[in-house]
Amino acid sequence: MDEEGLENTHNGVCGDDDVEVRDPKTSEQGKHQLDTGEVATMKVDQKKIWKIFVGAGATMALVAWMASTLPTAYAAGTIKSDDENKWISVGMGLKTQFSAVQNQAANGQTYSKEFGIPNALIYINGQIHKYVGFEFNTECFNCSVGGGGGSFGGNSSIGIADAIGKFEFNQYANLWVGRMLVTGERSELNGPFFHGLFDTFKMPFTPADFSANFGPGGAGLFNRDNGATFWGQVDPGVGHLQYSAGVFTGLRSTATAGPNQANSLMYAGRLTYNFLSPEKNPGYYTQGTYFGTAGDILAIAVGGQYQNSGAGSLANHSDFTSLATDLLFEKPLGNNMDMGVITFNAEYKRYWANYNAAAFGDGDCFCIFRGQSYTIYGMYLLPQEVGIGKFQPYGRYTFIQPESSVNRDEVEAGVNYVIDGVNARISAYWQYGNIETFNKQNYGPGLALGDKFSAFRVGLQLQY
Repeated sequence: MDEEGLENTHNGVCGDDDVEVRDPKTSEQGKHQLDTGEVATMKVDQKKIWKIFVGAGATMALVAWMASTLPTAYAAGTIKSDDENKWISVGMGLKTQFSAVQNQAANGQTYSKEFGIPNALIYINGQIHKYVGFEFNTECFNCSVGGGGGSFGGNSSIGIADAIGKFEFNQYANLWVGRMLVTGERSELNGPFFHGLFDTFKMPFTPADFSANFGPGGAGLFNRDNGATFWGQVDPGVGHLQYSAGVFTGLRSTATAGPNQANSLMYAGRLTYNFLSPEKNPGYYTQGTYFGTAGDILAIAVGGQYQNSGAGSLANHSDFTSLATDLLFEKPLGNNMDMGVITFNAEYKRYWANYNAAAFGDGDCFCIFRGQSYTIYGMYLLPQEVGIGKFQPYGRYTFIQPESSVNRDEVEAGVNYVIDGVNARISAYWQYGNIETFNKQNYGPGLALGDKFSAFRVGLQLQY
């Protein structure tokens, strides 16, 4: 992909590409306490698991065969004028998947079987001056959660994901204004298309991802918010230091509801130190893997967000503060990656929001997660090409420890079939845990303990 086209494609929407699954034993919001007060143990039907596994494998093989008919070179379509500083490009991003989840069928006893579209985006990028450009991207907001209102087309609402005016002067100081990703942590800045794995967002969401809207009662959507971000990079002599600092609208409230009565703003920042090769991404965006093409990568970062009265309710309000640190290590092995590529990602984050527990009962509560969580995963890209791509087995573990609710975790094992990096990739994976047994955005007290369950998924990701 050319440099202009790459910038086009780094804007997958964060937050809602996971299918929310609730425990059939709990009430609508998962607040009903199980009688035992302990995590229930589920009997695993080996024959059913084998059938699902075979089905997932067959689906992956079918999609791989279908993908073999696609072109192997990708580049966003670019239109240029006589002035080399003026151009516009158009691209697209699509993620579609098949899921089979234990005991989540309508009868509560068998595997659910669903096809879905987590993301469907249109990318528009351009430049109108040597130092001035723009980015405009749309998203299908309801595709991943189904329709609404029983009307035709109710599940295909298209809206604005990004609308950015860009002032880019040099590597040291640049400014983006408009609607954009809120800086802070790698897992969110990767987006679903530049993450190392298909199922991207396992940790608690940021305020702009926890929120469901802009304006009163909301704090953004899909980790997007309206604001401004300064970003750049300096080379101190050894390694590379990248920075991004932004100010955003953040959580909004009305005179009668919500904690932010003074209309305070959200402040966010991130520092990344690349000890080896630099990461070359558009702006302050990140990636979870470069498939060895960026050379040796060792990047350690710290980021955070803060908003005065950015959590809780009108009656029980609190400031919001977050701290996240993450690490990316990637190493091509042998000469020209003839022994493969290893990739390791790790992230830890801590959220503080000291609103009173009574706030969970307030209808206007922005009861964001408070506590700590971490995730780690490792991948190995095999050097041998099989058909039109390479296999990349991986494993991941995620642990979430809320202050007001029960702990939850998940293990995942799978394999990516990498055709053209993040532009064409097929994933098949197995998950076991209780992260999705709960309502993932409910960390309130009294939440019922959830059964651990198995899930098998196959996903296809394409970008142009």
